[in-house]
Amino acid sequence: MKKILAAVLLLFPIAFLANAQTGNWSGKLDVRGTPLTIVFHLDGDEPTLDSPDQAALGIPVQIERTALGGITIKIPSLGASYEGLWAGKQILGTFKQAGLSLPLALTPEKELNRPQTPVGPFPYSEEEITFTNGEAKLAGTLVLPEGYTRKTPVLIMVTGSGQEDRNEEIFEHKPFAVIADALARAGIATLRCDDRGVGGSTGEVITATTEDFKDDALAGIKLLRERFDKVGVIGHSEGGTIALMLAAEGQADFIISLAGMAVSGIETIVRQSRVSLESAGYPEETLDIFCKAVQEACEVRVHGGRMPFPDELDLPDELKQSYQQIITQIQIPWMRHFLTLDMRPLLGGIQCPVLALNGTKDIQVEYESNLGALRSGLPANPKNRIEAIDGLNHLFQHCTTGAIQEYRNIEETFAPEVLEMMIQWMVQFK
Repeated sequence: MKKILAAVLLLFPIAFLANAQTGNWSGKLDVRGTPLTIVFHLDGDEPTLDSPDQAALGIPVQIERTALGGITIKIPSLGASYEGLWAGKQILGTFKQAGLSLPLALTPEKELNRPQTPVGPFPYSEEEITFTNGEAKLAGTLVLPEGYTRKTPVLIMVTGSGQEDRNEEIFEHKPFAVIADALARAGIATLRCDDRGVGGSTGEVITATTEDFKDDALAGIKLLRERFDKVGVIGHSEGGTIALMLAAEGQADFIISLAGMAVSGIETIVRQSRVSLESAGYPEETLDIFCKAVQEACEVRVHGGRMPFPDELDLPDELKQSYQQIITQIQIPWMRHFLTLDMRPLLGGIQCPVLALNGTKDIQVEYESNLGALRSGLPANPKNRIEAIDGLNHLFQHCTTGAIQEYRNIEETFAPEVLEMMIQWMVQFK
């Protein structure tokens, strides 16, 4: 009996070590003096990696565990790996990529607090619906205020770039769920949908462009017009641009653009590149060289010609690598189409009321040039409201710097004053 008990006691810590490497673990890489957060989600059949500082989420990984607490994580799409050993309250190991070997200590992720996420019971009803756009099937949630009628205003909600679910979830924030809840309580209906290839939606993703996503939203508008007299669009980021596109085509009765891009895609990419390098502390001369090369590459991708080669640029090796990554990214069909987008020639044709909002600390869609384009390009309409909201980032959170790294650490999902601003603007359509 004593021998059996001893065997059980020996097996217990081995099993414990193997099971300890589950859940969510995070740490920071020191990449040439720049901290880079890494988060591994190790539960379930589809473990993933997040790089929140780079807004890269849900990257598939492969895991191998040993009985004595060892773990190997392979990230095929990045050509990277991590080898570690469980050591009490942390996993100690090495992250390897592109010839670099960097120490990385992982600790368990704390549960994120998201106080604005709606929790039932709700004073409104919800319907799960599906509709189609060609071969794509879109699944969504229709939120119906108490006592709604055909005269109740309704908005289809359009997410930003990348494949996102109907809540536009990022770092456990669910901004579209928060917005839909606030609008429903104010008597305004909404339809929010999974993007194609996400959740309950299907459809081609690899070759899809903003034009395809616009047509998906248009199919939703047509569905809503069967039940409602006044149908509008609320879009965030790329979704804001889509809202403007639909308005220019006369498909919407009113639109809300949240951090929507009105200037060209090329201008936006170049601006994002400059802001990113500025935050990393590179000198102005280096910024100018890099951004000029990025602009030339984007112009060539759209109009043809010869792109600058990385080795031709007087840049540090890491920026040559970053430039090469941009060259690779702009070969993607979605990105090439994004570069051709420029709403300014279309703004004069928008006749419906427009509410356009941007945060002053938005580093992804810069507020001055985009709101300025809307102010000068839209026809005069007393119902239009174009406003910069002080101190908010791209997700409409109150923030310190606006940097992407802050998104997940901020508990607020969506600024309450912006929710109230949208509600007050929508009251005129009830």
